[in-house]
Amino acid sequence: MDSKQTETFVNQMWDDSIIPELCEYIKVPNKSPMFDPDWEKHGHMDTAVTMLEKWCLDQPIKGMKTEIIRLEGRTPILFMDIPGDSDDVVLMYGHYDKQPEFSGWDDDLDPWTPVIRDGKLYGRGGADDGYAVFGSLTAIRAMQEQGIPHARCIVLIEGCEESGSFDLPFYIDHLGDRLGTPSLVVCLDAECGNYDQLWCTTSLRGNLTGKLQVDVLTEGVHSGSAGGIVPSCFRILRQLLSRIEDETNGQIRVEELFVEIPEQRKEQAKLAADVLSDSVYRKFPWADPAAEPSESIYELLLNNNWRPALTVTGADGMPAIANAGNTMLPGTTLKLSFRLPPTADADQAAEAVKKALEADAPAFARVSFDVDSTMAGWNAPPVADWLEAAMDKASQTYFAKPSVYMGTGGTIPFMGMLGEKFPQAQFLITGLLGPNSNAHGPNEFLHIEKGKKLTCCVAQVLEDHFNRS
Repeated sequence: MDSKQTETFVNQMWDDSIIPELCEYIKVPNKSPMFDPDWEKHGHMDTAVTMLEKWCLDQPIKGMKTEIIRLEGRTPILFMDIPGDSDDVVLMYGHYDKQPEFSGWDDDLDPWTPVIRDGKLYGRGGADDGYAVFGSLTAIRAMQEQGIPHARCIVLIEGCEESGSFDLPFYIDHLGDRLGTPSLVVCLDAECGNYDQLWCTTSLRGNLTGKLQVDVLTEGVHSGSAGGIVPSCFRILRQLLSRIEDETNGQIRVEELFVEIPEQRKEQAKLAADVLSDSVYRKFPWADPAAEPSESIYELLLNNNWRPALTVTGADGMPAIANAGNTMLPGTTLKLSFRLPPTADADQAAEAVKKALEADAPAFARVSFDVDSTMAGWNAPPVADWLEAAMDKASQTYFAKPSVYMGTGGTIPFMGMLGEKFPQAQFLITGLLGPNSNAHGPNEFLHIEKGKKLTCCVAQVLEDHFNRS
């Protein structure tokens, strides 16, 4: 492959076709079904997937068959089958559903309004994960433009990833043999430590979410008349949370949520710590920018990649401050989100958390923890020599720096499914979600130059996959 020709082609595709299409895609509020239960009625999901299909059909890729597959009551998937020059199969994955708006966007930015500034495309879903289908097909086109052979490529773009991919197993069963037996999986929905080289994800944490509800009364009462007699439901919640998390350092107290960290992952974390230095924590928008964590960079990476963590992501039963009278609340519900180590059993973790929270309820309180979802994590199989060489070659060619390996704190449920279904497959899990890109939060952006170079890297890996011995 002529790298200069590849780079010229990919850059032009991004400038002339991908970026304009991504701008239109960002305008569509196709929130994942967990956040828009009436997605079918609203029609945004169909608008988005149809838009992507139209772009794909316009690409002159040899023999490609493109279709939207719809199972009743489930978010549709975009499925492409591209013939190859061998019987090998590469499965390329992405998703087109989005997180909700969230608050705190800059005054000149908006989740559904694309804005290009300083080489970044702002708006919800561009980097997570609207670009995946464009990058995948453009990498294949870059090869075909030069007559470079490649394996058969299956491209699967789902619409339920941000909700835990609960629709996807039904499509995997429905597709059956059409998926083949992939020897390589390419996923463009992951993080990157910086925008200066190719980052390869070695593990993904699992996720457990649920609602912790505490009720002490059947209705609100005057806080003056009840205070000192009726316990505050918020105090009960604080007491319960202390059972599962040390509030002084955030360490989880439920043993079942921990696993032994593999030595190879520790060594990779040491290398990533050397490359990233204090950007590991400085990339976040701290309220106190002068604050520094007590842990080393290495330990912070292990905390983020291989240790459990709890986040309270929402609450019901607590009025906004403007409407908060002198009333004792009858009950309060918290949405809890646990990130689990890659090899932890998510269902066992859920049972352990539920037991810890519901056992021996405090006096005068009714306590329940209802599990919303459990998602398994993923730990990559050993990297084949050919893939390790291919990723480093791609990074050196297009970034002039070596490739780097690291775990990721997020969750991509499909990777766990694929790891079980195709245990012999190799994985290239990478993406554009780098420092300050802020997927799921305000001011999400896609780093355009990194997107171009990453597309070139995928093309290079596909070539080396075909030529591996």
